Amino acid sequence: MKYLKVIAFTHKHTSLKNLGKLIINEELLLSTLQLIKTKFNIFEIFYLSTCNRVEFVFTSDEAINQAYITRFIGSIYPQLDNELVRTIAEQASIYTNNDALNHLLRVSCSLESLVIGEKEILAQVRKSYETCREAGFTGYHLRLVMNHVVKTAKEVYTETHIARKPISVVSLAYRKLKELGVPSDSRILIIGAGETNRNLSKYLQKHTYSNFVIFNRTPSKAASLATELNGEVFGLADLKDYKKGFDIIITCTSATEPIINQELYQSLLNGEQGSKVIVDLAVPNDICSRVVANNPIHFIEVNSLQEVANKNIQERYHELTHAERIIERNIQEFKPILKHREIERAMSEVPEKIKEIRKQALDLIFAQDIKTLDDNSREVLEKVVNYMEKKYISIPMVMAKEILAKNS
Repeated sequence: MKYLKVIAFTHKHTSLKNLGKLIINEELLLSTLQLIKTKFNIFEIFYLSTCNRVEFVFTSDEAINQAYITRFIGSIYPQLDNELVRTIAEQASIYTNNDALNHLLRVSCSLESLVIGEKEILAQVRKSYETCREAGFTGYHLRLVMNHVVKTAKEVYTETHIARKPISVVSLAYRKLKELGVPSDSRILIIGAGETNRNLSKYLQKHTYSNFVIFNRTPSKAASLATELNGEVFGLADLKDYKKGFDIIITCTSATEPIINQELYQSLLNGEQGSKVIVDLAVPNDICSRVVANNPIHFIEVNSLQEVANKNIQERYHELTHAERIIERNIQEFKPILKHREIERAMSEVPEKIKEIRKQALDLIFAQDIKTLDDNSREVLEKVVNYMEKKYISIPMVMAKEILAKNS
């Protein structure tokens, strides 16, 4: 994959605090991608953001080096000061060509996830790709890559036991809640109606929790979740007026700054005393650090799940090697597929070119000669030309495929 590039920032090399600064606001995503697509001569691109990674997947013939990364980050995040831009740029992982394909396959098969074996990452990758495809930012090459990514991930999840007793960030968070002995009649505030909160709230519902109130920036987008949970739904701005108290807050939004500060937290408490539970799976955190420091809170965040995740890796180590063999097999399979498709694309112009030559020959070059022919001769000539046209269109494609088969 000659032009495939990935610039990745993950929990392995970048702090969650800095990862949070790289989240692109949903309202600004498309205009930001258009900016860098134009500025950096990028052919196709999509952007992936999860609780522990921010990645840019694109095709370009530009060489990627440290200077490129620094300009790239500075262009996307003009609000960051130069020193932080340089720091974050140094923490980037750069993948090109086959290494980029290998990285994408590993990510989509959960081998690079905080929790090995979780299937949510594949859905997140597909959703990120679809968002950019619908906006016109992806094309032929990334479509081929994504088709192979999905194929490979499905093989890994079906041919290995890597996802047996599936564990995810959501299930890890539930484990923590269970360890705390949180009763099933707890009053639960869900802030944000994205995929992570949707999955966690439905997981809780499955385990007999039933008292939910959902807050979302756009209430209409949370309506279906509220219906499924038999809960109330409000706008995010309504948090300041909510006075019914709570036992648990579960929050995961794409906000770039904390949405619950000390003042808002006290308002939500509405005079209640005692310890509360907060599950904050947002990157960066939705809960201000002062709230955690100054109040009796059992605080569950992505960082606190790392220990359980490490144990999960050890338990699934043998399945990792099996999954890696499947990935390597698919990388080798992809090379002739890509060559085949590129030949097809190159040859797709042949029919039109031949038709142009035919038209020029009949209407211009030999027009006077054809006028001297009788009707029968013209009919025979038409049949001969039609026959030759079909052969000239099909033979190059057949020959190209035969050459490709011999060399693969």
